[in-house]
Amino acid sequence: MNLLTQAAAEAQSRGLLPPVAIPEPGLERPQNPEHGDYASNLALKLARSARMNPLVIANVLVDCLPPVDFVARVNAAPPGFINFTLNDGWLATQVDQIIQTADSFGSVDVGRGSTVQVEFVSANPVGPLHIGSGRGGVIGDTLASVLAKAGYRVEREYYVNDAGSRMDAFYQTLYARYLQVLGKEATVPEDGYHGQYMVELAKQMVAAVGDRYLQMPRERAAPELGQLGMLRIVEEARADLAAMGINYDTWFSEQSLYDRSLVSKVLEILRERGYVDVREGATWFASTVLGEDKDNVLVRSNGVPGYFASDIAYHYNKFVERGFAKVIDVWGADHQGHVPRMKAAVGALGIAPERLTVIIYQLVTLRRGQEIVRMSKRTGDIITLREVLEEVGADACRFFFLSRSADSQMDFDLELAKEQSEKNPVYYVQYAHARIASILRLAEERGINFFDGDVSLLTSEPELTLIRKMLQLPELVDQVAGSLAPHPLPYYAQDLAGVFHTFYKQCRVVSHDPAEEAITKARLKLVQAVKIVLANTLHLMGMTAPERM
Repeated sequence: MNLLTQAAAEAQSRGLLPPVAIPEPGLERPQNPEHGDYASNLALKLARSARMNPLVIANVLVDCLPPVDFVARVNAAPPGFINFTLNDGWLATQVDQIIQTADSFGSVDVGRGSTVQVEFVSANPVGPLHIGSGRGGVIGDTLASVLAKAGYRVEREYYVNDAGSRMDAFYQTLYARYLQVLGKEATVPEDGYHGQYMVELAKQMVAAVGDRYLQMPRERAAPELGQLGMLRIVEEARADLAAMGINYDTWFSEQSLYDRSLVSKVLEILRERGYVDVREGATWFASTVLGEDKDNVLVRSNGVPGYFASDIAYHYNKFVERGFAKVIDVWGADHQGHVPRMKAAVGALGIAPERLTVIIYQLVTLRRGQEIVRMSKRTGDIITLREVLEEVGADACRFFFLSRSADSQMDFDLELAKEQSEKNPVYYVQYAHARIASILRLAEERGINFFDGDVSLLTSEPELTLIRKMLQLPELVDQVAGSLAPHPLPYYAQDLAGVFHTFYKQCRVVSHDPAEEAITKARLKLVQAVKIVLANTLHLMGMTAPERM
C-alpha cells in the first residue's frame, strides 16, 4: 500500500493526476490467481474526485510505481484494478524467513501494545457448563490469542455472577436437596434449579460436610451451604475449561462490586449526569434519553439492585479503574437484547461506546449423524461440556466451534468429530502436521543435514503455491484482529493442509538419488517451514500439533 501511495504522490508531482486527496489504497487477494497475488482498487476510488477514467488512472499509477525486488510485474486491468504478481525468487527466500522467525511467524503489530480485555463464558455458577458455553469459550479464547499475535496486550477474564436473586434460588435449591439426601422432607423452590446435577451436588456436599447444616437455622445454613456449592461449581467450570485449553488471567467476582460499594458509586455517577429516574418505587436508567426504546430498571422497588446495575459497575471497573483501552464481551444469544442498553450505559459514564464490542454467539445443536442429541446419557438431563470433551476431545471441540461465524447457529456432529479420515477436517489438518514430522524424522534418520539447503531451487508451481499459502497467515491475523471474527482460521488451516498434501503428491521430498541431494535439502526446508506455519495456526486456535498419528 505504501508503494501505491508513493506512486500517487509521484503522479501528482508530475502533473499526471490532479492534486486531490489520496484515499487509503485498498489491497486484496484476487479470486482468480491468474490476476496476480494482490489487487488494488485505488484507481476506482480516485476516479470521481480526479474526474478521470479509472483505467487511465490505473495505468498512470503503474507507470509511477517505484521498482521493488519482491514484485515481478504490475499491470492495470479493467475497469481500473492494479494487479501485483510477486517475484518467484523473492517468494522462495521467504522459506528461510519463516524458519528464522519460527513461533513468531504470523505476528503483526497493529495493536502496538494497546490493552484489550476479553471476557467470555461467564456462566452463572448455578450448574455445570453446557455445550453452548464451550462455543463461547473457544471464540473468546481464540480471539484473545489472535489479538496477542497482532500486538495487543490481552487479558482473559471470567465474570463470576455470584450475587443477586438467581444465587439465592441456587442456595435454596441446594439446601432442599441437601435435606432430601439426609432423609428430611424438603421442597425445591418453583424458581429453583430442578436438574439432576443438583441432587449429585447435594450428595457431594453431604460427603464433604455431613449433617453440619442441620444444626443451623435455615436462613444461615442455606447461604453458607450454597456458597460451598457455588465454589465447587466454579472449580468444576475452571477444570472443564482448562481441559479445553482455556485458562484465565482473572476470575472476577460480581459480589466484589457490592463489597466495595462500587455499584452504589456508579449509580451516583449516573444520577449526577442526569441518567437516573425514580418512579413507581424503583430506580431506572434513563435509556430513552440516549436513544433507547425504553428505560431499564437499575434497582427494583424492593430495594434490590438488578443485574444491569452490577453490569454497569463492572464495565466502569474495566474501563475506568483498570484502564483497558478496549473491552470485548462474548455473550450467548439470550443476551442479544442487553447489548444496546449496555453500550448506552457505557456512553452515559463518559466512555466512548465504540471501545466496547459485544460478540453474540448462537446456539449449538449436537448430532450423531442425522440424529439430534437432546439428553445426557448419564443423567437424562442437560448435556454438559465435560461429556462432549470426554467423547471427542478438546481439539475437535475447538475446531468445530470455530468453523462457523459466531452469529450462525451450528450443528456439531459427534460422529464426524471422532472419525479418523479426511472427511473429518480436524484429522485432515493434524495429519498434515504429523506427516511433515514423519518426513523430517526420516531425514534425520538418514543423516540429512539441510541447514544449508538452497531455497532458490524451489521454482515449481506446487512449491511456490505452498509458499504463497503460508504467507497468508500474517494477513489472516491482521484480518481477524480487525473483524474480531475467528472463523476463517480453521478454513485457512484446511487450505494449507490441502495445498501441502497436493505438493507432497507431486514433489518427492526425500530422494534416494545422490544427484537430487540439493533439491531434497531445499524441499526439506520447505516442509519445515510448512510445519511451523501449520503449528502456529493450530496453536492460535488452541489446538495441538501432533508429531505422530
